[in-house]
Amino acid sequence: MVSSLKRAVSTPLLYFFILGDILGAGVYVLVGSVAGESGGAVWLPLVTALLLAALTAGSYAELATKYPRAGGSAHYATRAFGPAVGSLIGFCMLAAGVVSVGALARAFAGDYLRALVSLPTVAVVVVFLVALALLNIRGIKESLGANVVATLVEVGGLVLIIGLGAWVVLRGDGDVGRLVEFGAGGHGVVGATLAGAVLAYYSFVGFETSVNLAEEVEEPRRSYPRALFGALLTAGVVYLLIGVVASAAVPTDRLAASSGPLLEVVRLAGGVPEGLFSLVALVAVANGALLTGIMSSRLAYGMARDGLLPPALARVLPGRRTPWVAVLATSAVSLVLALTGEVTALAETLVLLLLVVFVAVNAAVLVLRRDEGEAEHFRVPVALPWLGLASCVLLFTRIDGSVWVRGLVLVGLGVVLGAVNLARAKRADHTPVG
Repeated sequence: MVSSLKRAVSTPLLYFFILGDILGAGVYVLVGSVAGESGGAVWLPLVTALLLAALTAGSYAELATKYPRAGGSAHYATRAFGPAVGSLIGFCMLAAGVVSVGALARAFAGDYLRALVSLPTVAVVVVFLVALALLNIRGIKESLGANVVATLVEVGGLVLIIGLGAWVVLRGDGDVGRLVEFGAGGHGVVGATLAGAVLAYYSFVGFETSVNLAEEVEEPRRSYPRALFGALLTAGVVYLLIGVVASAAVPTDRLAASSGPLLEVVRLAGGVPEGLFSLVALVAVANGALLTGIMSSRLAYGMARDGLLPPALARVLPGRRTPWVAVLATSAVSLVLALTGEVTALAETLVLLLLVVFVAVNAAVLVLRRDEGEAEHFRVPVALPWLGLASCVLLFTRIDGSVWVRGLVLVGLGVVLGAVNLARAKRADHTPVG
């Protein structure tokens, strides 16, 4: 049975994968949420969030080039802390992934689609997830080829917003003074910046999914750091420009009250059909679901190969060498979540789950420093993982109590999985040979 994945991902394909995952559906609602917390100075929380995300991204760059395997975060945690912690971290990533795909499937069937055509939600969700699963099974190169097109559409839509917002300001209908106004409600500059940065941080996560493709990258030691930091920098520049023009063009209260804040820029500028922008938003949602689905299936495959999940999930399709069982299993769970209507409640725990993962990844870099791994892998200064840990602790303190309650339930399930795998490993160690 073929058990390795095909190395078919070049540096440009990986760059577009990471960029497409970061510039997903979140950016189309991000600016309004940040403005509600931080006021008109949307750009400062965006820059702060980029810097915080880059700290943990450095740890991922080192580990992905040191251990280029599909298990990603779960594999690193297993090597550093054993199968119990590896199971917990893998479960947190997997839970975040399948919930995210389910939520995006639900979003695809929502208001943006209804602005164009009226279709039953259940039918749209089923067809949407089946189509994504088939594309994922067909091959990583085909999936990432579709992502390149979708990412170009997403970026094109954001460039359009930058141009329209600049036009509103240049014709005298905007107010650049809003760019130095911070939120009220007792927040000073620091408090308003941190409040907005927590929300902005949500939009920069996505880079962590790319480590699950390391086994399929042609030259991971050279390609991965270039693609990762290049995509983060590109996304940061785009987000900064979006924050500046949206805030300067649209009054802060109007921006904060809108569920489609970038659409407010289109309306004020005029000349561009609103339906066209709805179509761009649908492409962004679909692309985010495709990329997260790729991550979830590769993570399930990698965990199964490491003995942390049932071995059937490690089966690879002959010829195409894609993890077809893992794709079908993760897609099925996402479908159930999307159809039960519980996705919204679970989706609020995604960042909490990812912060648990990020703590483990930053700690793993420090623990595994003595392990040689792959020759000539990328290395970050030892201070960066410590700063990455500190950034996670800071963000933990900004998470609402109700989210902690839901998140701890899921983390508890991961702990149970870890305990089962630990007990299984101990039994295997004590089983007599022969």
